[in-house]
Amino acid sequence: MPEQKYSIVLRECRLLGSGDRPTVDIAIENEKIVAVSPHISELGKREIDLQGKLVSPPFVESHIHLDSALTAGEPRWNQSGTLFEGIQIWGERKQSLTLDDVKKRAVETLRLQASQGILFVRSHADVSEPTLTALQGLLEVREQVKDWMTLQVVAFPQDGIYGSPENDQLLEKSLDMGADAVGGIPHYELTREDGVMSVERIFELAEKYNRLIDVHCDEIDDEQSRFLEVVAACAIRSGAGSRVTASHTTAFGSYNNAYAFKLMGSLAKSGINFIANPLINITLQGRADTYPKRRGVTRVKELWQQGLNVSFGHDCVQDPWYSLGTGNMLDVAHMAVHVCQMTGIAEIAACFNMVTVNGAKTLNLGDENYGINAGKPANLIVLDAEDCYDAIRRRAAVRYVISRGKLLAETAPAKMSFYGI
Repeated sequence: MPEQKYSIVLRECRLLGSGDRPTVDIAIENEKIVAVSPHISELGKREIDLQGKLVSPPFVESHIHLDSALTAGEPRWNQSGTLFEGIQIWGERKQSLTLDDVKKRAVETLRLQASQGILFVRSHADVSEPTLTALQGLLEVREQVKDWMTLQVVAFPQDGIYGSPENDQLLEKSLDMGADAVGGIPHYELTREDGVMSVERIFELAEKYNRLIDVHCDEIDDEQSRFLEVVAACAIRSGAGSRVTASHTTAFGSYNNAYAFKLMGSLAKSGINFIANPLINITLQGRADTYPKRRGVTRVKELWQQGLNVSFGHDCVQDPWYSLGTGNMLDVAHMAVHVCQMTGIAEIAACFNMVTVNGAKTLNLGDENYGINAGKPANLIVLDAEDCYDAIRRRAAVRYVISRGKLLAETAPAKMSFYGI
């Protein structure tokens, strides 16, 4: 009888992108993928027959606000549905934040995400309050969940670096406390000049503390909001490229084409990452339009066609900006296929990449830490689907989630009985 050599062996796996090629077996031991082969003769202590189900690297949540998650309706609902009313409501709600409040909601959201195949998360933490409660809470959660989830925390000055006299100091203190990345919101600063200065300050702090950069950039319908060009210029001059991310960039969808095409050249030269949040962008933007009404999403397809790295985020899960949301990244990809008009087969596959491998690049995880190859950490998911097209079309359930070589979550398949003729 074959020996039980491995902790887990997955049988008949259909790897992402394998098409009609034969299925493979995957062996896991000591938190690593130790073998990927057409047939592994040795047994695992746990054997799972996948019968050709799709195996993928885990989903990556590139952009979420865990500090505000699960607060929808507190203290009131966003009746206008706008970004700016959301900021006002959050400004009221964050006055009552406590460490326990932040940690409880963040962990609940992370558990929800993990059950749906997300094992890498980048969350922004509002650092505009003197107590820095949101940041401290998420830093403690980062430690609490580290055995089953990788959490990056961005120090995000929601009210602007120069919106209040102390905000610059609070941002730097946040990096000193251990935030993984420095953020900003230049379009929300008091003046255009303050916005430019805030971007330059972000790059200065990132270099000083050796941190990643993730800027809420031009999240507005104003075609004159052009801080993306400033981010690109700073990235080119500093050489920080792949360590820099521009989130949202919704104004890019409103730029005239002459300027947009010129900007695209600078973006390609900069090598920065982009994050779109289709569910939230299409909800918050275009609120001042009658008809025609803008989609409110950045030029995802065009950025992808130019070879730039684009990933997707859920952004909000039941908070002052978005009262809906399940944390499911296939919901995000599904919306992107529609709103970005990426319905070609290659385009649908690209949208799947934008919630997996592209997100890993955005988070700067490194090739050695992400993917399904022998020697890499055993982080993977099994979807009740044949391929990425099928997964997005049906928003397929994630049947198994394996994190650090251990089975973290399992979802039983839905069962339907049809009694009609």
